[in-house]
Amino acid sequence: MAIYYTEPSRTFSEYLLLPNLTTKDCTPDRVDLTTPLVRFRRGTRPSLSMQLPLASAIMQSVSDDNMAIALAECGGISFLYGSQAVEKQAQMVRNVKAKGLIVGAGINTRDHETRVPALVEAGVDILCIDSSDGYTEWQRDTIEYIKNYDSNVKVGAGNVVGREGFLYLADAGADFVKVGIGGGSMCITREQKGIGRGQASALIDVAAARDEYFNATNTYIPICSDGGIVHDHHIIFALGMGADFVMMGRYFARFDESPTRKLMLNGQPVKEFWGEGSNRARNWQRYDTGGINSLEFEEGIDCYIPAIGPLKDNMTTTVSKIKSTMCNCGAKSIHELQKKARFTLVSQLTYLEGGAHDVIQKNDYVHAEAVLPSAE
Repeated sequence: MAIYYTEPSRTFSEYLLLPNLTTKDCTPDRVDLTTPLVRFRRGTRPSLSMQLPLASAIMQSVSDDNMAIALAECGGISFLYGSQAVEKQAQMVRNVKAKGLIVGAGINTRDHETRVPALVEAGVDILCIDSSDGYTEWQRDTIEYIKNYDSNVKVGAGNVVGREGFLYLADAGADFVKVGIGGGSMCITREQKGIGRGQASALIDVAAARDEYFNATNTYIPICSDGGIVHDHHIIFALGMGADFVMMGRYFARFDESPTRKLMLNGQPVKEFWGEGSNRARNWQRYDTGGINSLEFEEGIDCYIPAIGPLKDNMTTTVSKIKSTMCNCGAKSIHELQKKARFTLVSQLTYLEGGAHDVIQKNDYVHAEAVLPSAE
């Protein structure tokens, strides 16, 4: 018999944070955004961590070695796209490691027995299985192969949207679990297949399962929120709802460091952006469909997004927003934010009220005429 979840599937845009007491020592310069990247035992430190909870997505239009270097220098991590020749991806890893920097790489459940050894030899710090749905036996088999090949190799798995998927991959040995199906800005999985879950609901459910698993086993498994982030404050929502870090595609694709062409469209600079589920990517290895090696339908689109300049300049603004909001919540670390965050659901009118309203904005007009004094 079918199971029905009658609670609506929620997105980040349906919530707001409520402020907590901000103490005098809770200032942005004292906020620590260090976060674990891999599983660890209670009372110990993770073998891999990041200074910023930001990862660039496993996408052709986002994460190459140029992006990986720029992001790692800022404290985050890139997962180099896996829909390319093994040696080319391995060379990208070497290019990043030549700078002494951390780098991840995407793999699939098809050619992992060839790809994994090459990436490990190149010096990759961590792998991540790239799939639209990670709750599969193929992912368990891939994790098992990696751990048998070298138990020290770290690998994330996913994507999942609920408790069962998380526990399955946690028991399989995943070092972190990625959450989200269909929430990406160019993803049409929900439209095409009718499968997925609102990102906030998915994350809340998985975070609860993660905490239960930690209490039962003394093993903490980080979770990565992948998709559904439209605004910078959604990053804070994801962290407050339990994510240890977030993975983003569109956010990073806009920067000069992304691998796509920069064009002019209607007088505005734009960057090309396409999903791994699009025909342009032709990433058939991403889909665990029992041997089908071509895309019979698309789960992503090919599009343009505004180009906004260098990564470092824009990320500085984003990080400032994150730290400022965390201070409003009385939190000086991500772990503290997860314990203290208070969320409220919002109505459509609440959402509209939160923006500029009932005024004439100056930038809506080219110029305004000065009002002449009256003749009197």
